[in-house]
Amino acid sequence: MLVVKAVIFDMYETLITLFESPLYFGTQIAYDAGIEEEKFQEMWRTAEADRTIGKITLEEIMEKILKINRCYSETKMNFIVNKRIKSKEEAFKHLHKDIIPMLETLKKKGIQIGLISNCFSEEALVIKKSVLYPYFDAVCLSFDEGLQKPDPAIFKRCMERLNVQAESCLYVGDGGSNELEAAERIGMKAVQAVWYLKEGTSQPSKRKKEFKQIEAPLDILNII
Repeated sequence: MLVVKAVIFDMYETLITLFESPLYFGTQIAYDAGIEEEKFQEMWRTAEADRTIGKITLEEIMEKILKINRCYSETKMNFIVNKRIKSKEEAFKHLHKDIIPMLETLKKKGIQIGLISNCFSEEALVIKKSVLYPYFDAVCLSFDEGLQKPDPAIFKRCMERLNVQAESCLYVGDGGSNELEAAERIGMKAVQAVWYLKEGTSQPSKRKKEFKQIEAPLDILNII
């Protein structure tokens, strides 16, 4: 059994999933914008890194895309922005039934809880208003920090805020963005959360056999 002082979680596809509610990604936004998907995605995907580290907000990139494609209106932009935010809020209505009991049990055991998440402006907004946010003792959101996984600096920043060393941390994530490998390289114990993983879907992560896989949230309690 691993003795830890802190458990640091990823957010998407670990604590919540985007795939239990209607998707509102680039394909769907392009349709609502009335822009050919290929043209829309070229700008949307090119801006992803900047959107992730706080250089541009959802509102700014949408205004830019709509104006370049000569279809801008304030009504259209607000519709898309609000729909995107609502889609992110919807994900918190489909939590695995054991997520909150798991977090509450960690709290009762005196174990600190951290969050490291790659996210965009609209996601940072929704995360901070979510039912999960009060459980975290330290939060590092890429949009706010100007850093994203797998940069080791964002892991170290979270540990500093928790005042813990890597060897006393357990990192739990679905495995996207090479997060498990990054956490392990700086000395954390890393495990893969697979309770939201569905084979044959468009989810970006797959099972990584080189890491211990956790099939249900409460199973984390068996390894700390």
